[in-house]
Amino acid sequence: MFFDEAKIQVQAGPGGNGCVSFRREKYVPLGGPDGGNGGRGGNVYLVVDPHQNTLINFRKRRHFKAGRGGHGKGKGQRGKAGEDLEIGVPPGTVVRDAETKGHLADLIEEGQKALVARRGRGGRGNAAFASPTNQAPRLAERGEPGEGRWLLLELKLIADVGIIGCPNAGKSTLLSVCTAARPKIADYPFTTLAPNLGIVDLDDRSFVLVDIPGLIEGAHQGKGLGHDFLRHIERTRVLIHLLDGASKDPLQDHEDINRELALFNPGLARKPQLAVLNKLDLPQTQKVWPTLEREMKRRGVETLAISALTGQGVKELLYRAAQLLEEVPPEPEREEVAIFRLPEKKFTVDHENAGFRVRGKRVERAVAMTDWRYGEAIEKLHRELEAMGVTKALEEAGVQPGDAVYIGDMELEWWE
Repeated sequence: MFFDEAKIQVQAGPGGNGCVSFRREKYVPLGGPDGGNGGRGGNVYLVVDPHQNTLINFRKRRHFKAGRGGHGKGKGQRGKAGEDLEIGVPPGTVVRDAETKGHLADLIEEGQKALVARRGRGGRGNAAFASPTNQAPRLAERGEPGEGRWLLLELKLIADVGIIGCPNAGKSTLLSVCTAARPKIADYPFTTLAPNLGIVDLDDRSFVLVDIPGLIEGAHQGKGLGHDFLRHIERTRVLIHLLDGASKDPLQDHEDINRELALFNPGLARKPQLAVLNKLDLPQTQKVWPTLEREMKRRGVETLAISALTGQGVKELLYRAAQLLEEVPPEPEREEVAIFRLPEKKFTVDHENAGFRVRGKRVERAVAMTDWRYGEAIEKLHRELEAMGVTKALEEAGVQPGDAVYIGDMELEWWE
């Protein structure tokens, strides 16, 4: 089975906690704060691995987590940084956010990398909070949580030439005689249920040829697994439109498939295309060929005739496809994959379980980084919530002493 879709969860590493410590040495009775900061967590990256060609590795493993940062220590020692996690994906992988369906990255070239979950920073130790007015702070931060999200991975095969056509047109047979690929071949529709790739060696040239499973009317709406097949055509530069010489109306088949391409993506219909009538070894095909050639020429469509079974005309077809590849302008250089960050939305206050739920990335991060063992840390959180407007928003929402306030994983009690 060909795995070209996957859904995975990525979790960046949280930062380590800051340390509350004071210098304690002989003959230094009033040593100052020397608590070190926590180490940063690890990022999660998706990296193109040319040795992979499907997403089968994500069939059994769907959860990925980077390393967490080490905790700070006394004597100003910073915690060890968490290890980054690199996840290999095949060339041609499109990355989307599972929740918003927004496009995040398009990974094509070897070594291309995208940051998909950003690490949490380490919490500050008490040495970082020392000031002229507070020379012995008993205050430290917990490490910032790392970002986490669900991702949708979608593979679009990268090939130079794609073979398209109706079911049973002979696409797999053509691929097998042109390359070393050995796809399943049988005399019934939908033999091929997944794209097959092969390398064509032609004198001093070579190109990648892909056999796209048969398309049917309504493919742009997903009929016959149309969406699964059509997206693999988007990466090809030239199309060989194989027509079944044994069909009742090859000309109508040509129109139907091109209409499906245009409805799925107008850009597909504009790709350079060779119309090729197959099964020239059959008397029926030999009879229909002159009429088809004449009508295609009238429409301005370049048309060839071959027999994939006997090899007749196949070499000429490959040379013409290679010539078209040279004529097609190269793909524009792609920009580096942007490093993105989850948006920090403004907080909201809603009623929940006879209490109030505050949602917002900045607010939840401030609570998560508060070390509740120290009174100064709690006072600092109150000042931050007031500065962000959370206190005022809760009062306007009608919060009363004793009410529960939920922020992130914490349940707090409101008091004056």
